[in-house]
Amino acid sequence: MYRYILFFLCLAIYSNAQNVKVLDKVTLQAIPYATVKNSKNTSTQTNEKGQINFVGFSTGDSLFVTALGYQNAAFVWNGKTTETLKIYLSEKSYSMSEVVISANKFDEKRKDIPQQINVINAREMEFANQQNTADLLTTTGNAFVQKSQMGGGSPVLRGFEASRVLMVIDGVRMNNAIYRAGHLQNVMRVDNNMLDKTEVIFGPGSVMYGSDALGGVMHFYTKNPVLSTDSGKTNVGGNAYVRYSSANNEKTAHADVNVGFKKFGSLTSITFSDFGDMRMGAKRKSEYGTWGQRTFYVERINGIDSTITNSNPELQVGSAYQQYDVLQKFMFKQSEKVNHVLNFQYSATGDVPRTDRLTDVRGGKPRFAEWYYGPEKRMMVSYALNLTKGSFYDRGKVVLAYQDIEESRVTRQYRRDTKTSQIENVKVATINVDFSKKIKQHELRYGIDAAYNDVNSTAFTQNIVTGSEKPDATRYADGGANMAWGAAYFTHAWEISEKLILSEGIRFSTTQLNASFVDKTFFPFPYNDVKQSNNAVNGNIGLVFMPDNSWRFAIYGSSGFRSPNVDDLSKVFESSPGTLIVPNPTIKPEYTYTGDVSIGKTFAEKVSMEIVGYYTHVNNLMSVKPFTLNGASTIDFAGVTSNVVAMQNTEKAFVTGASYNLSAEVAKGWFINGAYTFTYGRLKTDTVNYPLDHIPPMFGKLGLTYKTKQLRIEAFTLFNGGKYSPDYNLFGEDNQVYSLNPVKGYSPAWYTINMRAAYQFTSLLQVQLALENIMDTYYRQFASGFSASGRNISATLRVKF
Repeated sequence: MYRYILFFLCLAIYSNAQNVKVLDKVTLQAIPYATVKNSKNTSTQTNEKGQINFVGFSTGDSLFVTALGYQNAAFVWNGKTTETLKIYLSEKSYSMSEVVISANKFDEKRKDIPQQINVINAREMEFANQQNTADLLTTTGNAFVQKSQMGGGSPVLRGFEASRVLMVIDGVRMNNAIYRAGHLQNVMRVDNNMLDKTEVIFGPGSVMYGSDALGGVMHFYTKNPVLSTDSGKTNVGGNAYVRYSSANNEKTAHADVNVGFKKFGSLTSITFSDFGDMRMGAKRKSEYGTWGQRTFYVERINGIDSTITNSNPELQVGSAYQQYDVLQKFMFKQSEKVNHVLNFQYSATGDVPRTDRLTDVRGGKPRFAEWYYGPEKRMMVSYALNLTKGSFYDRGKVVLAYQDIEESRVTRQYRRDTKTSQIENVKVATINVDFSKKIKQHELRYGIDAAYNDVNSTAFTQNIVTGSEKPDATRYADGGANMAWGAAYFTHAWEISEKLILSEGIRFSTTQLNASFVDKTFFPFPYNDVKQSNNAVNGNIGLVFMPDNSWRFAIYGSSGFRSPNVDDLSKVFESSPGTLIVPNPTIKPEYTYTGDVSIGKTFAEKVSMEIVGYYTHVNNLMSVKPFTLNGASTIDFAGVTSNVVAMQNTEKAFVTGASYNLSAEVAKGWFINGAYTFTYGRLKTDTVNYPLDHIPPMFGKLGLTYKTKQLRIEAFTLFNGGKYSPDYNLFGEDNQVYSLNPVKGYSPAWYTINMRAAYQFTSLLQVQLALENIMDTYYRQFASGFSASGRNISATLRVKF
């Protein structure tokens, strides 16, 4: 039942008439494609400027306005168009009718989907106003993010991280053949300024997306060009902002321009960020001592590395970096049934220091004088063909994409003149073909996809004094590696009634991997060429039951898989001081089987709560364990005797957990939102179950928001529980060496208090202010080697034109 905020207007007051424009009450921005209809169900939509076409309406009609995510409104039309009447809509605190795409690749209502999904729309992302996409995910309270450096951020979903979580942008999978199982910073190469929305699916997404989608899928949708709906007129507009943040002396500038004609549109965007060294929180518990402080750094003076005492140990010297992002989209609307989109994205950084490694000490001296990721580059070109109303489909999409990714690692040990560089280049070609067809109460979706990855790995050492260079050990197989996969899927949803929806799906996938080890000068590998071929069948089934408009129950079962990639099979890498990962060509795919149960309840259309519980069983889990190379359990690497470990299959493991989300309008204009997540995971052994790595402590968010015309203010806390030594995995990626207890592991609990506000002076000008970590609390996220920001003051000036 709709709630209408009625704007019944006296015709005498508006005797000079009215031209109606629908606007967001807080931001004053036009709301395009809002629906306006009268009591006779004659309807129209607002255009891209939020304006209404009144053809078909009569003087005196009561007109009702609805827009997705907004409370409804109504007014009386007096039939005249010489003055402008502005209708302001207020956002809802929640919306189960919200449209999502990622679950089944086509638009459908969120309430009809049995999976747990978190949606962050463009308005929320703009108000959150975060420096990067990893921090954006953190502020939702629904995702945990690990950091090893300021230029990094590795999201964890349901205890799965990195290559076990799938990232997709505009329908193109970002995960490639060298995505590692440890900690991964590739989400930082997504420009959150140009995201239209982000959808996070929790739990296996292998039926729709294939390998890697074990913990979930993060699907990022960038904005599209907006065409003109008025013949002969051009839709020109854009956005620009500048932002400064005190904690790391951040200076960011962004601009985007949209030019839309009736059938053709262009969207151009560029963002540049310059980040200085990050200052950590100064308020520390006495038990912390100097934990996490940057007590020293290294400078090369007169050709000799020197250890410098840091006069400000809260300043993480050597964490600064730069990044810029470019996006260009062209859209051609060939007809009402055919639409083309050409999408170009490019992201690049300067050198990104690996801050955790720069704090390593050996024999009382710094271990490294230099450790940084060289410029990281992500280039993507894609073409999307969108189709509607064909003979065997209602909707269809074909996406062709090419990606070129470059990564590098540069290290130099303290008081050594030789610097080692490892460079990886991955070229990826993909194709996705998806269709949807509705037959009465049945929705059929089907498609195929394929990808090919070509990996080239090189390495060399350079004498920084003489400039001479020579080859060195590569990170991956020096003879090259490639990986290919293909798949076909079919899903079905049956709307048995308005209260009951059944869905199921199946997918067949095949993967091929080849790696060639040629030069054995540096490591005496007992193999030359490695080949793998793996097949997998995945399925899911879900049931949604809504007995009335206030209750929602869902049960969902699904399977997932991850095929070994080039990183799993052929990597040589020092994962932590004194521990060396070596290749293991016998590694096999891992499989998961997950059951979800969720209960949702709304009260008086003002309060919404959802509780989700799940259990995931894992077979053949890939985890790092002690290994031997040519019969030896240790090996000399970079002058250090290191324990040999390798990615191996553990027979069984499990992850279980629960999450709770709350959205409520507690008074007019006042809203509460909260999120809480608990995760528990263990490796099953013949004796006692052993802690599974990547499992974060409990975490969440609680916030209070006030919204009124032109103003929005939020006060919120982010919090984490403690992670104690009995729950640490000492062989995996829990990084106990960087915790408060470097031998057994201990990550203390923490919370921060934060405030942010946005004031819309006019429809063209907005100012945002934020005060984060108000108490200047020192904290470090679990498994992180980088300390989080201290008190931070952020100011942003936004202009829309």
